[in-house]
Amino acid sequence: MKLSRRHSLKALAVAAVAGPSALGAEPPKIRLVALDVGGTILQDHGDIVEALRNSMGRREIVVSAAEIAPWRGAAKRDVIRHFVDLQSKLNEAGRQTLSAEIYRTFVEQVNQAYKTVPPVEGAEQAIRKLRESGYLIATTTGFDREIVMPIFNRLGWEKYFAAMVASDDVAQGRPAPYMLFHAMETAGVTSVAEVMAVGDTPLDLQAASNAGVRGMVGVLTGVGTREQLSREPHTDIIQSVADLPALLERKG
Repeated sequence: MKLSRRHSLKALAVAAVAGPSALGAEPPKIRLVALDVGGTILQDHGDIVEALRNSMGRREIVVSAAEIAPWRGAAKRDVIRHFVDLQSKLNEAGRQTLSAEIYRTFVEQVNQAYKTVPPVEGAEQAIRKLRESGYLIATTTGFDREIVMPIFNRLGWEKYFAAMVASDDVAQGRPAPYMLFHAMETAGVTSVAEVMAVGDTPLDLQAASNAGVRGMVGVLTGVGTREQLSREPHTDIIQSVADLPALLERKG
C-alpha cells in the first residue's frame, strides 16, 4: 500500500529522532574525547577523600569515607556544602562562611598532595596518540581551576587539550551535563553524536548520559568498580585510558 505524503513525512520525522542509522546514514565519527582527571588520567591514591574528611573534621563536620564515596566525581565545593548543611546548626550565612573556610583548607591540602601524584600509566601516550589521529581532547573535573591548572602546568599537558573545564566554570557540577557542554563549546564541536566522555566514577557516566553524548566510557583505574560502573548507562568499560586508542580504532 502506498503511503500518503503525510504518513511519509511522519515516518521520516520519527526516524530522524531515532538517529542517523535509522535514516540509513552512517553516524558521524567521534571528534571530541572528554576525559575526567582524578582516577582517569591521574592516579587516585585516596588523597581527595582524606583531604575532604580532614578539612571538614577540623571544623567538627565528621564524615566517613563511605559517606563521601557516592560523591566521587562531584564538584568539591558541592560536597563540602552538602555535609555542612547536614550537620551544622548555623544559619545560611554561617553555613556559607563555614563551607568557604573548609574549602580553603581542602585546597591547601590537595595542592600539597598533588605536587607529586603521577599520571595513570600510559595516559600521556594515549593522549598523544589520539591527538596524532586527529581527535580533539578535553578534560572535565570536579576540581576547581585553582587546583587542576597547577597539576597540568607541572606535567606540561596544557598543549594537548582543546578545552580544560573545571567545576567552577559551570553553574552545576556532575551529574549535570554542563561541563561536557562547555567542553564542546570551547572545542567548537556542536553535536553530542561526535563526543565521547570517559571517567572512573558513576557520576562521570551519569553526566555523560545526561549530556546525551555518543560514547560513555568507564575506566577501572579509579574508584569505580566494574560492577558499579556497569549499573550506569555506558557504551564501554575498559581497564584504562591507555586502551582508548584501540577502542576508538575498533569503533572506526
